[in-house]
Amino acid sequence: MMKKKIKSVISLLSVVDRLKNIYAGGAVMYSKRSRKIHPYVPGEQPSDRVYIKLNANENPYPPVPDFKKVISDFDYSLYARYPDPECGLLSEKIAKLLNVEKDMVFCGNGSDEVLSFVFYAFFDDDKPLLSPEFSYSFYPVYSEFYGIPLKRIPLAPDYSVDLDGYLGGDSSGVIFANPNAPTGINLSCEYIRNFLTRYSGDKIVVVDEAYVDFGGESVIPLLKDFNNLVVLRTFSKSGSFAGGRLGFAVSSPENIGVLKAVKNSFNHFPVDILAQKLGITICENWDYYKENALKIAFTRDNFSRELKRLGFDVLPSKANFVFVKKTGIPGKTLYEIAKEEGFLIRYFDIPGIRDFVRISVGTDNEMKGLIEIFKRNFSRL
Repeated sequence: MMKKKIKSVISLLSVVDRLKNIYAGGAVMYSKRSRKIHPYVPGEQPSDRVYIKLNANENPYPPVPDFKKVISDFDYSLYARYPDPECGLLSEKIAKLLNVEKDMVFCGNGSDEVLSFVFYAFFDDDKPLLSPEFSYSFYPVYSEFYGIPLKRIPLAPDYSVDLDGYLGGDSSGVIFANPNAPTGINLSCEYIRNFLTRYSGDKIVVVDEAYVDFGGESVIPLLKDFNNLVVLRTFSKSGSFAGGRLGFAVSSPENIGVLKAVKNSFNHFPVDILAQKLGITICENWDYYKENALKIAFTRDNFSRELKRLGFDVLPSKANFVFVKKTGIPGKTLYEIAKEEGFLIRYFDIPGIRDFVRISVGTDNEMKGLIEIFKRNFSRL
């Protein structure tokens, strides 16, 4: 066993040495772009022991039981053929669910792929894209990837997104998550409407609603009044489909047409045929997922109350996670205490939010277990 470990370490060191040679001007050279990028860093997934994962905002409940029948009845000979590039039936089901027209829906491999197409389609490199100082960490990744200057707007003192700070000056567009991540704070539809009436009508505003089903307020009703509005959604969170990678955008038919043109210039067949069928199943069983989202929201609120009793500061979340801190205790310490006890939570080593940790909402028992860990370590002295 020890010899195997030594060989693994030697192998890893040789890979590191080769990479050093490459970037130092060795035999193989990569583009300047690839040497400058800073990739997205997901929540860790260590394999040294079994952990309760509360660090990736995943849904603790499984997909609807109908999944088993769809998969068992699936005609695998269809894999010899390309899937529907337009995701026609899936788009139709999504449109019906959201009370919009079919040509207002664009599907992709998770909302991250759709987000990539959005950045390419709507934002230019000559003016800054406006986004919250603290929000989804893929926004700066794609900005850098596509050479789009990103201007981060400070949050309000209560950590909410202050859209007044996005007015004035010239920009390429606006993007923010609502509820925001990692704070979980939600902006009302009316507040966003007020912003849209004052912001430039020819610049795209993207509202990322990855977490809206856990208690947020969707801006999809505003699409009828604002042609520059694009709404992003995902099945990963409320749809319990993070392993299936399926997301979509909702906007005017003209904006969706541009997204399709971008997609068809990159990959004409992005969504797997089985993923499309399972996405349709999610839409057809949405009451099941709504019930799970309500359970998660109920657990979240109970968990938040218990944390407050222990002296934690808890931001008001409408997502499937909470963003919390405890005065005098660094966020990294909270993360390490939880990990030592077998719970993974998310710590961001970023100035301005280092005192916080983000905790995904699991089952009632999982959250009670984490509360017990904190009780053993902290009191309200």
